[in-house]
Amino acid sequence: MVWIGKLIEKWPASFQCAFWIIFSGVLTTIQLGIVKLLASDLNVFEILFVRALFSLLFVLPLLIGNARTLLHPVRWGICLLCGVLAFAANVCFYFAAKYMPIADITAIHFARPIFAAILASIFLGEIIRGSRAIAIVAGLVGAAIIVRPGLVDLNIGVLFVFGVVAVQSWNPINRRMLAKSEHPDTIAVWNPLIILPLALIPAIFVWIPPTLEQTGWMAAIGILEMVNQRVLARAYFQGEAVVVVALHYTRLPIAAVVGFLMFGDVPEIWIWIGGAVIAGAAIYLAQKEGAAAKKAPPER
Repeated sequence: MVWIGKLIEKWPASFQCAFWIIFSGVLTTIQLGIVKLLASDLNVFEILFVRALFSLLFVLPLLIGNARTLLHPVRWGICLLCGVLAFAANVCFYFAAKYMPIADITAIHFARPIFAAILASIFLGEIIRGSRAIAIVAGLVGAAIIVRPGLVDLNIGVLFVFGVVAVQSWNPINRRMLAKSEHPDTIAVWNPLIILPLALIPAIFVWIPPTLEQTGWMAAIGILEMVNQRVLARAYFQGEAVVVVALHYTRLPIAAVVGFLMFGDVPEIWIWIGGAVIAGAAIYLAQKEGAAAKKAPPER
């Protein structure tokens, strides 16, 4: 990551953010594709455990000369929370990959900012009105277009994707908070440290000895995830929240290409329409809330 960062360090911050987000989208989508290949033969918890093991092995070099900084974060509670949420999200993501095309998962996952607004109203007592109400309604309409309840059979993978969305609704806030006080590689180290023991417990009960090829694929997932965490940290460091949210929607065409190349999947027109509606709603919400935050008086 360091050498890539040096190559683009003279770019404007928004361009660097766009590069990192698109790079992350490619890494995430390929990772889901590999999981989809493995999930028919291996249990999700086993895949997640081995992935976390290899991720940890690959982040060990980061600790050389930086152990004091990376292992002793200022906000260790948020780092711990990020790891637990990452475990839950990955479990849901991997089960979804087992049952659904990658582009479908990506499109439904677009609803994350909408769910974040709903959760804020429930747990923080924030009133849903104005731009929030418009964005939430539009986002739910977009999700309904994709899922089409009553018109097509409900795929159990849809429930897992909504589980991912619900769990990850806190992550952008956590990452932005960590970006202010922590080294960009802190989460890359902490996530596998937390996920490894959490995945080990259920993996023991469903363990099937993997073949050498399957082990290689799981190692590849570990590498991709480790690199992705470092890439995302740099994206949040460089970009405003509204820019980061908007750029995340480049993942749908990426997922469509990867899904077609790996599995021959061709997304239905409803996936594109629903994804566009959700993306528009989320970008609108991020833009309005970003503008509101700038107008708000500073806290004393």
